[in-house]
Amino acid sequence: MTDSAFCIHAHFYQPPREDPLTGVIPNEEGASPYKNWNERIHSQCYKPNAELGNFSRISFNIGPTLLEWMLKFDIETAEKIVEQERQGYLNYGFSQGMAQAYNHTILPLASRQDKYTQIKWGMYEFQHRFVHPAEGIWLPEAAVDNETLQIAVDCGVKYIILAPWQCANSNKNMTQPGMVELGNGKQISVFFYNQGLSTRVSFDPGSTSNADDFLTRLILPEFINGNKGADQDKLLIIASDGELYGHHQKFRDQFLARLTTDSLKGKPVIRSTPAEWLQKHPSKETVTIVQRSSWSCHHGIQRWRDNCGCTPHSDWKAPLRSALDQVARIIDPVFEQIVESCGVDPYYLRDDYIHAILGIVPMDDFLHDHLKQGTSDIKFKQVAFLLRAQYERQRMYTSCGWFFDDFDRIEPRNNVKYAAQAVWLTVQASGELQINSFLPVFNKVISPRTGLRADQVFLQHTQAAQAAWSEAVSKA
Repeated sequence: MTDSAFCIHAHFYQPPREDPLTGVIPNEEGASPYKNWNERIHSQCYKPNAELGNFSRISFNIGPTLLEWMLKFDIETAEKIVEQERQGYLNYGFSQGMAQAYNHTILPLASRQDKYTQIKWGMYEFQHRFVHPAEGIWLPEAAVDNETLQIAVDCGVKYIILAPWQCANSNKNMTQPGMVELGNGKQISVFFYNQGLSTRVSFDPGSTSNADDFLTRLILPEFINGNKGADQDKLLIIASDGELYGHHQKFRDQFLARLTTDSLKGKPVIRSTPAEWLQKHPSKETVTIVQRSSWSCHHGIQRWRDNCGCTPHSDWKAPLRSALDQVARIIDPVFEQIVESCGVDPYYLRDDYIHAILGIVPMDDFLHDHLKQGTSDIKFKQVAFLLRAQYERQRMYTSCGWFFDDFDRIEPRNNVKYAAQAVWLTVQASGELQINSFLPVFNKVISPRTGLRADQVFLQHTQAAQAAWSEAVSKA
């Protein structure tokens, strides 16, 4: 007897909105009557989906920085999400959830070392929150290349989900997972989501007004029509942004609840998840992925590095990418030199820093555990500043900074602020750099709508950071 199964995968994520200096999200007028968009989306999506138990019946990932915010804002809802996923793992032995690269960085555009940090941080954060290891990882924007997959395998990842156009094999049966061979004995399973159903869910509200009808009229025919191998086991994955369920489309949290419960009664189809499917139906067919491709840019990954048809007239994007890359090239050697002088591999230390970021280990204890005996108090302070600078340096590559068409939005402005904070902290630790020397790097990043320049954002933030530091020192 063959298995006919479908899976909803929901990608829950919001860009970081916190000011890097205060740690506070500024009031956002468009989110009214809520203080900011996080609070509004939480009320319309995360909370009702948790109350309906939807996280126990779908495959999902939730951004680490979003979950961190939620644990502070509404710990009860965050704990419901964690408990629903954890209980499924305890009951059935497979994970409903997937990890996510920590700062939603476009990994094919990242350095090899940054890929490791992002994936290690994401995998460890998942294990810490959900108390079991993740088997899969959501690659931000589903952006992929072989190096990213090789590193993911090194970090314990068994599977990923991609868009169907990211498969280079023209005749691939998308109801079956494939196996990507990565060399040196490494391989990873890849699921390709169903394009038609995913598009319907995401962009056709009329099709999701009735869950019973959606299952009968749209899902069930997929097991008969349009897919090779009538006698094969088949898994249909429907993938979308999780915020669709209640925020982007009203009442779709209830649609999701019914689709995964009562709509199934008496129907020749079951629910599944990628982790469960792989237990029963291991990947057999070898596939090849389209290198440096993604799910939300049909120009590959151009949307996050230059002007493309997805966001026309975005000439500021390439200079922003170039400016942030230059910041990394300048501050990384300072980090490396000082940390190495303390007898530690700088990138091993950075990867392990996730323990301090998550509050598992107090920062002082973390440093004492890692730095060699006899390290001076001055070096301790330098390394503490530099690790925080590296955290901000990771945040400055958050993908949302390039997603839209204008620079004068909170997402790209924040990326510049994170870069400015990384530079300011590095300067405080080393005294070797001049903040003003970074301004020319950013002056070509200009909003086509308001004329705001990134160097203005950078300078304003570093001045505010210096003023806050001076005030703190005067009170000490």
